[in-house]
Amino acid sequence: MRLGVNWRTSLALLGTLLKALTVPLAVLIAIALIYHEPVVPFAVPLSITLIIGLGFERLERDDPGPREAFLLVALAWLSVALVGMIPFVLAGEGTLAQPTNALFESMSGITTTGATVIRDFSIHSQSILLWRSALQWLGGLGILLLAVGLLSELAVSGAQLMETETQTRTVTKLTPRIAQTARLLGGLYVGLTVLMVVFLLVLQIVGLAPAMTFYNAVAHALTTVSTAGFSPEALSIGAFSSAVQWVVILFMFVGAVNFVLLYYLVQGDVSRLRDSEEFRFYVGVLLVATALTALALALNDRFSTLTTLRHALFQVVSIITTTGYATTDFATWPVLSRHVLFCGMFIGGMAGSTTCSIKTVRWLVVVKTFRRDLFTSIHPEAISPVRLSGEPVEEDSIRDVYAYTLISIFVFGLLTVFILVDASRAEIAISEFEAMSTAASTFLNIGPAFGFAGPYGTYEVFPVSTKLVMIILMWIGRIEIIPVLVLFTPAFWRS
Repeated sequence: MRLGVNWRTSLALLGTLLKALTVPLAVLIAIALIYHEPVVPFAVPLSITLIIGLGFERLERDDPGPREAFLLVALAWLSVALVGMIPFVLAGEGTLAQPTNALFESMSGITTTGATVIRDFSIHSQSILLWRSALQWLGGLGILLLAVGLLSELAVSGAQLMETETQTRTVTKLTPRIAQTARLLGGLYVGLTVLMVVFLLVLQIVGLAPAMTFYNAVAHALTTVSTAGFSPEALSIGAFSSAVQWVVILFMFVGAVNFVLLYYLVQGDVSRLRDSEEFRFYVGVLLVATALTALALALNDRFSTLTTLRHALFQVVSIITTTGYATTDFATWPVLSRHVLFCGMFIGGMAGSTTCSIKTVRWLVVVKTFRRDLFTSIHPEAISPVRLSGEPVEEDSIRDVYAYTLISIFVFGLLTVFILVDASRAEIAISEFEAMSTAASTFLNIGPAFGFAGPYGTYEVFPVSTKLVMIILMWIGRIEIIPVLVLFTPAFWRS
């Protein structure tokens, strides 16, 4: 029977992607040489990736259709995660030397989750720690380009809503060519990364960030703009001064803004950002969550007033933007603060950003639709379309939003139960709240949770079976469920 998907085309395009992956691996070889560290952990995957990439590129290809695109998206994240684990295993350092842990760390990196299995950061080489950051930066760039390019053609990642909200008929046509659009948005992504490095180094020069080095500036810029959260420091951003923390807040916030709106802002068009309902909703959620978190901390007399505001704002921005950095162990905070942060895990940043989770545009549609339904229940004869920034949202898009949100919550529930059952089997003590936060953190690609998987904890203590399930769900969650799940439907493969 003839397959309905041209897998050769998908593999040929995957070959091009794998070949491009040799560039960051080559950069890491140079960095390892600078720090007098072994180059074999990067030279081996570079060779393997180059050979496989060239081999796949030789396959005969046609113009990719939707099925080929779905297959490519799913394979891309899985393949890069498999390549990304090789340096960890070959370096043989600490918990990352174990293959399951290495794959967990690599998948957490490329999906910009930020959950780690590292127990002792001090035993890992600087090149290996920087490879973690590089994986997250590549993952953020990849999802950004896919969201405004390939996936928008497939009506995935809320692209139809993004077009409505940004008042752009087709987000792939900021310029006449998709490739050119990708270069523009990629250039903006690189520019923000470089700008953050400059900000951090300026703070160091003027004496406001004594612990900040060039290495740390680069490592944290890579994982802040990508809203990812890996840090080479065991204390995360808590290892640095308050000035550094304010800079990180700024760039986490910007990284979670729709890059199409940022593009227009750079072009001098302020109106699209100003008129964006999703942007106002995003800012409003951050302010309300910060106020509640700060109130709980203030009533607990945990910090001084300014320190309370800084910690509250930092952790709320970090969780809602799915970055996952920490300035203190928020797992020990009052009950209200912890539950506000837990709820924030389900929100996410704006569509068209580097963030994960459900995203604010979907929640905005849910809120507006619920309000519309209340109105029409009183006035059944009324015609009341849901609008974003004045533009009507198609009913098909509304149904997609409800379906995606429902599936996300359903999978989160299943993962919570699995974590509890598997932990009980392995005789690991974990509360239901800790299991829920861990499930949300991995599937929604947040990073830290509560309990022993908290901001200064590790996922290494979970059983291998739990970590394998988490690896799969980080992969599924990062590319927003559909590109993976569709592969398991018989209709996808039929001619």
